[in-house]
Amino acid sequence: MAQASALLRSRVRRPSYLSKVATAEDLIPLFPHNAYVGPKDIPYPGDSGSLQEKARRTLSEYTLTIPSSPQQVGWSGFTGVGYPKKIPTALADYVEANNLQGKQKYNLFVGASSGAETENRWAKLDMIERRSPHQVGKEIARGINEGRINFFDKHLSMFPVDLMYGYYTKHKENNKLDVAIVEATAITEDGGIIPGASVGASPEIIQMADKIIIEVNTATPSFEGLHDITMTDLPPRRKPYLIMAPEDRIGTPHIPVDPEKVVAIVESDYPDQTQPNAPEDESSRAIAGHLIEFLKHEVTQGRLPPNLLPIQSGIGNIANAVIGGLSGGHANFKNLKVWTEVLQDAFIDLLDSGNLDFATATSIRFSPDGFHRFYDRWDQYTPKLLLRSQQVSNNPEIIRRLGVIGMNTPVEVDIYAHANSTCVFGSRMLNGLGGSADFLRSSKYSIMHTPSTRPSKTDPTGVSCIVPMCTHVDQTEHDLDVIVTEQGLADVRGMSPKERAREIIKQCAHPDYKPILQDYFDTAEQVCLKKGWGHEPHLLWNAFDMHKNLNDHGTMKLDKWS
Repeated sequence: MAQASALLRSRVRRPSYLSKVATAEDLIPLFPHNAYVGPKDIPYPGDSGSLQEKARRTLSEYTLTIPSSPQQVGWSGFTGVGYPKKIPTALADYVEANNLQGKQKYNLFVGASSGAETENRWAKLDMIERRSPHQVGKEIARGINEGRINFFDKHLSMFPVDLMYGYYTKHKENNKLDVAIVEATAITEDGGIIPGASVGASPEIIQMADKIIIEVNTATPSFEGLHDITMTDLPPRRKPYLIMAPEDRIGTPHIPVDPEKVVAIVESDYPDQTQPNAPEDESSRAIAGHLIEFLKHEVTQGRLPPNLLPIQSGIGNIANAVIGGLSGGHANFKNLKVWTEVLQDAFIDLLDSGNLDFATATSIRFSPDGFHRFYDRWDQYTPKLLLRSQQVSNNPEIIRRLGVIGMNTPVEVDIYAHANSTCVFGSRMLNGLGGSADFLRSSKYSIMHTPSTRPSKTDPTGVSCIVPMCTHVDQTEHDLDVIVTEQGLADVRGMSPKERAREIIKQCAHPDYKPILQDYFDTAEQVCLKKGWGHEPHLLWNAFDMHKNLNDHGTMKLDKWS
């Protein structure tokens, strides 16, 4: 049995858990490929014999049941914070040391993305057979696009309850995940888990797990008091979430856990490995300026109160620029509230300005500098923050009730206001849908912001983000209210498809692409009206000519439509 440090003892308030302290290397036998260990066969501290000795034996010495697919593993974590680090790293080391790349593989479920040094490394070592519902990282994206990883993309609000329905474990006899590895910053007297900087799908992963391993991270402060946790009931017993404002608490400050399921406690001393945020640029500041002018106009027209309504913002430099602009310059909105998925560094600036009254999310994803600021002023910031599970933070009914202002960034938007958030050329997966559609389908204001072009090595103007037809559709024309680029803002509420097309081309397209897009629309309208197809005119045989020209000749600029 591993020895518990004094710091670990201070964080683990349930004495019986201290008899289950192990090292990450001790637990490798719990993760065989294509097998799971029956409950009576689980080795953990407290069993007779040395766990270290058991770990050194070959897996064939254990009683194994061979299922039809790799082991089902759930991790905590969301947007690269609050994820387990010790055990995934030890498993990767084991696979690498024993040349088991591509042989020891797992079905991996995490609420959203995990850390690059764990998930990305697993992908590089070909340890992931199946992944859901969202990921970030070059290696795992490469594995998906090379066909080595079966990736299942899903709305983040729906993933946890679908997991509880048993959709992802339907081949298992007991319909459960084999193992959950969950990071905690402390453990309560009754064995409950106090998460760190994210909640994500941890409550549901814990509910669905046969066995639970808790990594207690002593490298970060205890986040006790910063969470509002609700567990998932299934129909017909499901209850409504009685939330009328972002600050409303409806749950417990910890994740309840059945102590009998906890097979091991591992001390972790790895902080979350976040990266610095991309700096604002001229384009993101211009987009933020257009959006702030729009929000001010809506206040003037009486459609928004002076302090707006709860704000949701995605991740990236545009999102940071928008949030940063809300309290600065001539905007200076007061008494703001936030209902979102992820809090970035710009929200610290908003707190420092005194203009943010309260913010709730499922993840605090600050840069390393942002976390230093956060910890240094913990007592000032935490009374205004709350972390919930992703099933609550992204709940469409709550989003609609609160009248959230939803803002996200796509890959491309077409002239009729469909948006692609996931697949380049309709095929190459980036990160996944995430929660963008949870918000854009249900927000009072559904806003897509994007540069009008993205950089290209083969065209100085770049690739147009406004296209005739999206190569993949994640958000439909029925879901979006506002499209904004650095060129301008198109308010398409209440417009017919042809009216939307004219407005988006006029306001949002880059000058180099505006005449090309206008020519497509004019031709499509003329041809389709003659055929009686005039509601949403498209030339299906030309709709992807810009994409084809980019693939064939390195530019989306067409001399003429074929």
